[in-house]
Amino acid sequence: MKVSCLQENLAKGLSVVSRAVAARSTLPVLGNILLATDGGRLRISATNLELGITCWIGAKIEDEGAITLPAKTLVDLVNTLPADNVQLSLSARTQTVNLNCGRIKASIKGIDAQEFPAIPLADIDTAIQLNVEDLRDMIAAVIFAAATDEARPILTGVLARLEGSTVTLAASDGFRVAERIAHLSSPVDEPVTAVIPARALAELGRAIHAQEPVYMHLPPGRGQVIFHHGNVELVSQLIEGAFPAYQNIIPKGYKTRTVVSTDEFRKACKSSDIIAREAAHTTRLKVKPGEDTLIPGHVVISATAAETGDNVAELDATIEGDAVEIAFNVKYLVDVLSIIDTPNVALETSAATSPGVIRPVGRDDYVYVVMPMHLGR
Repeated sequence: MKVSCLQENLAKGLSVVSRAVAARSTLPVLGNILLATDGGRLRISATNLELGITCWIGAKIEDEGAITLPAKTLVDLVNTLPADNVQLSLSARTQTVNLNCGRIKASIKGIDAQEFPAIPLADIDTAIQLNVEDLRDMIAAVIFAAATDEARPILTGVLARLEGSTVTLAASDGFRVAERIAHLSSPVDEPVTAVIPARALAELGRAIHAQEPVYMHLPPGRGQVIFHHGNVELVSQLIEGAFPAYQNIIPKGYKTRTVVSTDEFRKACKSSDIIAREAAHTTRLKVKPGEDTLIPGHVVISATAAETGDNVAELDATIEGDAVEIAFNVKYLVDVLSIIDTPNVALETSAATSPGVIRPVGRDDYVYVVMPMHLGR
């Protein structure tokens, strides 16, 4: 193998795929990144067997070939190179790559590419086309609600449901639910349901960078999903099992609807969490309607920690319904308020023991449900 490419392009490609490198593995090759010539381009791949990412970059190919190199060594070295042409030549006998860039020369010992696991490629002809901006926004709107521990593996995934011209992403860790709906650029013939690891979707969200379509391909009978976007492909194992019927948790109505400024609500919750984090993030919300049209309603957000102190914030609000007092894990509120981009947000509540519902005002494509905490006296 003998190739040359721009340092900038090589560094970007390595940055994309290196996030799929196995942190710890009994297979040494999984700690490596594959470099292979492919149709006049350089293919860069990494996998931990659950997640695989491939990126193609432009390159001048003098001799075909492939090699895997230690990920950390390769990434760190390429990032220190000058913005110049990088020349890579492989000595097949020693499995060593000689690297030249400007006045820097280096050699890196690798592992034979034949030991690297095969990463399947997407079949664009049978793939489903997704709207780029919608998909990026959808991922950001739900992945934080997925579970991070493996006690219930199904909850570490995001439910993707495609039916007709609608795509829905939903996540739940058992204490909250986030659901985002969008329209497909072209309808699907048959309904599709899959549970995709939240980590895989997070990496996809980072990889989406241009106004190019994202294609989603589900190879039959393989338990995998492959996303194709520009020069990047991401393949992930699906999570087996039935996703909880989260729709049953979403309240069908409310007794009190509180509309507040998204920015003010977010800042108040962040301030409250500084104290609340010492008390299991418990924060109390007191919602009080205005007495008449001249006196607005208000929401008092408070947190108390025995060894730290207390914090109180008061917000003006437009309130329909009865006064209510309810406690939430304020971290869950900060998470959702950080991704809502509408000026105002609505909090729908019924009682201190009933779930609260947060919706962006003026949009009907997103709903966030958070379970209440015990309201101690």
